[in-house]
Amino acid sequence: MDSITQALLGATVQASLLGRWQGRKALLYGAVLGTLPDLDVVIDYGDAIADMTYHRGFSHSLFVLSTLAVVLAWLARRIRPDPAYSGMRLFLTVWLVLVTHVLLDAFTSYGTQLFWPLTTPPVAWSSVFIIDPLYSIPLLLAVLVGAIAGLKGRSPRLAGVALALSTVYLGFTLAGKQMAEQRVETVMAEQGIQASQIFSTPTPFNSLLWRVIVIDDDRYHEALVSWFDDRPPELVAIPRGKQLAAVLSESPQHARLQWFTGGVLRYDEVAGQLLVTDVRLGMTGFHPFRFALAERNSAEWRLIPFVDRLPAERGDMSRLKEIWQRIWHQQPGLPLAEWAAELNRR
Repeated sequence: MDSITQALLGATVQASLLGRWQGRKALLYGAVLGTLPDLDVVIDYGDAIADMTYHRGFSHSLFVLSTLAVVLAWLARRIRPDPAYSGMRLFLTVWLVLVTHVLLDAFTSYGTQLFWPLTTPPVAWSSVFIIDPLYSIPLLLAVLVGAIAGLKGRSPRLAGVALALSTVYLGFTLAGKQMAEQRVETVMAEQGIQASQIFSTPTPFNSLLWRVIVIDDDRYHEALVSWFDDRPPELVAIPRGKQLAAVLSESPQHARLQWFTGGVLRYDEVAGQLLVTDVRLGMTGFHPFRFALAERNSAEWRLIPFVDRLPAERGDMSRLKEIWQRIWHQQPGLPLAEWAAELNRR
């Protein structure tokens, strides 16, 4: 999730457990601690794919953060002990602030390596967009009220209510994800589509309209599904360029990217370069993670040893407005094939 939401979550967790003793400082401590796992973004891992796939690695490991919570609680108890609450309560607070950060990240589509150093694939439950106001607003209100009215000596009911509401909302997003996939699977069965993988994710800034990706060999299908649809979803076929992946059989960057994304990738040849796109993230035709992994020299392909991330557009307000209208109105459908084709014309 975005850093502001993570800071709000950390502040609310700490306020709910230690606010009555630490007062407003609990909000500050929790906010700082809640953003700590994301400090790995300052590390240069070597190239753009390494930076992408090693982010949310060791700093988001449940094993590492549990150990860190022990160390931080011990140091805090040694440097500035407070007899009003126990060391166990302090440890539990620090641990929950850190762990809720990475668990919330796992609800997004990016991929979070919760079990590092194990080589299991990253966890991406992909039920929440990276910025979701409906999740963040209860936490923001709790933090604002706590900062204005104070917390010391008070029962932290509002913080607890905010955490409960945000948690219930996460459950709602999981229900939406299941709804969208079930509707698409019904259409797949009717059309005889055999998918090697299905990936679903909410569209930008909401959890009412879902984007479902169906990997089908050399193409992938995209469908949009809203809670308010009254007709079966339309599956739009988009070329995937799978045959180009053979060029990258010796590329360690491609192997790393496949592992990180679960293979939800698209391949395009543009201006003599082989571009690989993570189509999980962003929106159809607007994907923030796109890389040139090989270039054509005469009739032969040559791997690019140092990989950069290509510039990406974020879309525009007119597209966002169309997506918002699609939540409430199934017809007319959005031109997904046209948007996907535009990706190679920028």
